[in-house]
Amino acid sequence: MLLTTQDVFEDYQIVETLGAVRGNVVRARHLGRDIMAAFRNVVGGEILEYTKLIAESREQAMDRMIKNAEELGADGIVCMRFTTSAIMSGASELLAYGTAVKLKKRP
Repeated sequence: MLLTTQDVFEDYQIVETLGAVRGNVVRARHLGRDIMAAFRNVVGGEILEYTKLIAESREQAMDRMIKNAEELGADGIVCMRFTTSAIMSGASELLAYGTAVKLKKRP
């Protein structure tokens, strides 16, 4: 599956637009991670526990978006974006979305 944040692929022509696709995940913080994050917040530096959590969430949301596009028969996704929102205290949603398209290689 080809992905881009642009509205076109340089080497491919969009021959059909299949519609919007999305993948989301809602994750809650973990007490053990919170304790380590609080410690790192005091001494400074990157909060590795949260970096790992958001990276895993991003990958899972992208995988779900790609699965949605594959179900439509897409070859690619254009205008891909991420967004987040707070669901409740300590839990957030990460959403990956874009437009599923059929592609043809340019000559």
